[in-house]
Amino acid sequence: MLIIAINGSPNAEGNTAFLLREALNEIKSEGVETKFFQISEAVAQARHPFCTCCTTPCSGACYKGTLLEQMYNDLRRADGIILGSPVYFGTVSGQMKAFWDKTRALRKDKALVDVVGGAVTTGGSRYGGQESAARALHEIMLTHGMTVVGDGFYHDDAGHQAACSQRPSAEDLEAIKRTRILAKRVLEMAEVTAEMRKRNRGG
Repeated sequence: MLIIAINGSPNAEGNTAFLLREALNEIKSEGVETKFFQISEAVAQARHPFCTCCTTPCSGACYKGTLLEQMYNDLRRADGIILGSPVYFGTVSGQMKAFWDKTRALRKDKALVDVVGGAVTTGGSRYGGQESAARALHEIMLTHGMTVVGDGFYHDDAGHQAACSQRPSAEDLEAIKRTRILAKRVLEMAEVTAEMRKRNRGG
């Protein structure tokens, strides 16, 4: 079992990263393998930071031998993915969008079908676009055929779309609570759908 958190913020130690690490800590407490992706580093190293549809179907030629390729290879074996982004003009960061625009090869191979996904978002104000950014993250995951969950867990409550915080996230106790609930939900669903992914991947 592998759960990956993907930080769409350019700040590796910022509010979004804080929430993602809270989620991973919850998951690691169950003895599950986790990884944390700081995608701004990978996008910055790319020869071409944005997808130009240079090959169709996508061959991944633009990121061969780079950190992006390593991250995409890890995604191919993920059981769950938690996406995190700050709100930039009502939606996700440019780094998050650039990262996923280059995943056409993963989509072609149906590599993320039935992988469980959840979202966390952070904003500068209480009503600063967190839910619209969460919907954008959900749409990214749905386009890959992922199974998207919110921050509801049977032993807590039904939840909402995502875990959303107002910065500073470390002082937003409700957001921390919702993030931990989301993590439990992603892990639970990843466990109960493991056989589906095993079958999809030829296991």
